[in-house]
Amino acid sequence: MEHRMAALRGINIALGIWLLISAFLWRHGRDEFTNTWVVGALCVAFALIALWVPRARYATAILAVWLFVSAWTIPALLMATVWNNALVAVGILVVSLLATDVAVRGSRAARRV
Repeated sequence: MEHRMAALRGINIALGIWLLISAFLWRHGRDEFTNTWVVGALCVAFALIALWVPRARYATAILAVWLFVSAWTIPALLMATVWNNALVAVGILVVSLLATDVAVRGSRAARRV
């Protein structure tokens, strides 16, 4: 299951890197530019921390909720940015909430959260 956990965190790292890069790929308003690169950088940081502290994935989930809400509330120059940030937010949220370990039937091991 360690491999699965690393793969899930790797997906969020990749999504965070994409957010960070996308802030510089096309024109953004000042506020949406700052929001996009900061959330991208924090997503990468929390996903890396979650490799060692699994509960840190909840911080990434909170960032995803913020990103989704801010995508629709911060004035945007392009709808492409709104949709990019909203879709990336959904991806980050889903991956962040996936359990990393599932208990084996009959064992005393509990799900890792």
